[in-house]
Amino acid sequence: MSALRQRMREDMAIRNLSPGTQELYIYHVAAFARHFGQSPDQLGPEEVRRYQLYLVEQKGLSPSAINVAVCALRFLYRITLGQPWDIERIPLARREKKLPEVLSPEEVTRFFQAITRTKYRTLLITAYAAGLRVSEVTRLRVADIDSRRMTIRVQQGKGRKDRYVMLSPRLLTLLRDYWRAYRPSDWLFPDGHEQPVARQTVRRVCKKAWQASGLRKPVTPHTLRHCFATHLLEAGTDLRTLQVLLGHRSLTTTARYTHVAIPNIQQTRSPLDSLPMAPVARP
Repeated sequence: MSALRQRMREDMAIRNLSPGTQELYIYHVAAFARHFGQSPDQLGPEEVRRYQLYLVEQKGLSPSAINVAVCALRFLYRITLGQPWDIERIPLARREKKLPEVLSPEEVTRFFQAITRTKYRTLLITAYAAGLRVSEVTRLRVADIDSRRMTIRVQQGKGRKDRYVMLSPRLLTLLRDYWRAYRPSDWLFPDGHEQPVARQTVRRVCKKAWQASGLRKPVTPHTLRHCFATHLLEAGTDLRTLQVLLGHRSLTTTARYTHVAIPNIQQTRSPLDSLPMAPVARP
């Protein structure tokens, strides 16, 4: 391991960046260095700009993917190398604002029915029932399920924050049936080596179930989180409560679900209905 890479790892550890973020940053800095065949400490703003153009024009990466690379380079030059030049000279890509895909309750049921293995059906139902990210549901421990308080403890979610979410009575029944069948001792959903089941495995299971369900809308583990938020909002849950349940830092992030909550839209009266209109003349 190079001295620069080691120092960057230490800087990220000092700032308590998650292991996943650390690996992504190291990956993108290494890719940047390979692209130019030089150590990053020998490169500067002009090379960064050319690399961003390469990611856009030749690699065709999405704005979100490009921004991960940009954040990695910003960290490297601002923190590890302590470069005096304005970090804003490494601009972030403007992301498209797209509304999330949301299934109806009937479509969610249809999707769950297409999952053949009890373990993965229970895992994905848990993700929907509590609005969990795939990284959160795969790392649940048996001890995180509190049937007395009817809560689930989410440890070190996004942003390295703990939070509590509700434990549905119906989900508790499913989890008890699952526990009697599989007897997990530590991780709630372990792989075959007593480690948490891999996120990629869950994504593959989700894709297979989606194909088997015949649903036209795409379904990923994160789709279930979108469904959780939208269905709660449609049922009357206030935004502040929803923000806490989802673990969002900003209420603005949570507020985007108001754009996909159909009953809220359907119950809003169009100004057309208030116009004193004369009958439309027939042609």
